[in-house]
Amino acid sequence: MNQLVVGLGLVESEIVQPILGADITYIQDPSSEDLEHASGAIVRANFKFDKLIFEKMKSLKVIARTGVGVELVDIEEADKRRIPVVITPGSNSIAVAEGTFSHLLALCKRLKPLTKVVQTGKWDERSKYPVGDLQGSTLGIIGYGRIGKKVAEYAQVFGMKVLAYDPFTEVPSKFSSNFETVLKNSHFLTLHIPLTNENSNIINANSISLMTDGVVIINCSRGGLVQLDDALEALNSGKISGLGLDSFDFEPPKHHPIFDHENVILTPHVMGLSINSTIMTYQDAARGVRDVLEGNVPKAIANLRNG
Repeated sequence: MNQLVVGLGLVESEIVQPILGADITYIQDPSSEDLEHASGAIVRANFKFDKLIFEKMKSLKVIARTGVGVELVDIEEADKRRIPVVITPGSNSIAVAEGTFSHLLALCKRLKPLTKVVQTGKWDERSKYPVGDLQGSTLGIIGYGRIGKKVAEYAQVFGMKVLAYDPFTEVPSKFSSNFETVLKNSHFLTLHIPLTNENSNIINANSISLMTDGVVIINCSRGGLVQLDDALEALNSGKISGLGLDSFDFEPPKHHPIFDHENVILTPHVMGLSINSTIMTYQDAARGVRDVLEGNVPKAIANLRNG
């Protein structure tokens, strides 16, 4: 029997339909009736899948989230209904790692203020913005999962020393360190951990006080990891020399004064959405939906931990 899968948020049918196969029909722009009869849903990261959506989708058997974050999915409701929430780890790891280094390089090489120097014809002011170096410096990585590992690979290509800390994942002994040591010895610091109650605002006045003077911080993970008021104070004092943000506590974010600082680089949570990674993420989500509907175990799910 042909089953129906819907897209919630724009997920192009030409990408996922070939993966779902002939026995599953995909609706890119579902109606209310489609939602009621759908067996599965492929859900974009910014779509809020709350209890109301569950109630509308009476035939739902599986949700597939594009990415790994499930903050906008009512996991408790999914567990209650015994509906697996498929996630797609690894599909955008390279894209996020590349995005991390794009932020890092832009800040190290002072691309933002130096662009303005040329634009405004103030060539003689270029010496106000000394260009930094990656080679020989230390990169601290907080979170050594798929993305953290890829970032470490890139760092070594640039001749950087790597220190890494992860409370849950084993870190190679040549990189392994504790949290405070990473903070104290890193010229550049990048975050690759999920947002939990324990690490909310992990970058705050206290942790910043432990860091090397002039540290550059990159957050291409979750917005709630950085306390923006404390980071702005550190930028103004020079304790932090650069900050790159690709994610924000609420998205789209309300304007914060830190956004106007010349040593801050901002991108709208798109570093993991390169052309290739987007396609792979959608395809992985479609495979997860197909697996569940065919009675197979999907590659990765975020819930139903107790069977």
